[in-house]
Amino acid sequence: MRRFTIAPERIAGGRVTFDRDESRHLARVLRLGPGDTVVATDGAGGAFTVRVETVGEIATGTVIGAATSPAESPCRITLAQSVPKGDKMEQIVRAATELGVASVAPLIAERTVVRLEPARWRERARRWQRIAREAAKQCGRAVVPVVEAPRPLVDFLGMDAPAELRVCLWEGAARTDGGDGRTTLAANLPSALPAGARAIVLVGPEGGLSRAEVEVARARGFVVLGVGPRILRTETAGPAIIAILQARFGDLT
Repeated sequence: MRRFTIAPERIAGGRVTFDRDESRHLARVLRLGPGDTVVATDGAGGAFTVRVETVGEIATGTVIGAATSPAESPCRITLAQSVPKGDKMEQIVRAATELGVASVAPLIAERTVVRLEPARWRERARRWQRIAREAAKQCGRAVVPVVEAPRPLVDFLGMDAPAELRVCLWEGAARTDGGDGRTTLAANLPSALPAGARAIVLVGPEGGLSRAEVEVARARGFVVLGVGPRILRTETAGPAIIAILQARFGDLT
């Protein structure tokens, strides 16, 4: 059944009013009409079976039941991703959403190449949120992860957000373990996490995190780790570690 993501306020009194983009997709792309049934998710976990009543510039429908929606991962992961060049952040947000992250925190690190005015950053954040919404719809999630507005890395670390597991990926970690593997994921991940546990994965930009940034992260409780014998690109590192955490503590089976 076709899935649509709508804002919670668009469901009221058993009626659904689709926004303009979803209405256009419903009518012009999918060629759906009155009497067809779809699934509408509110981005916060609610999923509803809806019978389409009217189509046009604004489509409407009637809720005829609750739809079955897969549960969210028991491991609530935040990807704290330093913003890379070009459209790489879009790829990262899309992959992270499909892998089940709870939120994405774009960061501006010391070696971040992209520098924009605050208004431009907000514009980027809105686009990344739209991509998260599209990815959630495509992969069948009823929850759309929140993509925050970009902020300096030092500000993010200063917030000291609560988390049972904090992982900082750094290519320099392997050079500091004396060759005994102390900085590997296998040696540092706990055997289990309680259901609902929060995890933060911190990833640097193309040039990596500076040593000073890594030390600040370490002081904030982050375990500084490498990812094995290879150096991963910034757009690969985050999704790769998210997949490992979801397989170990979450719902990736």
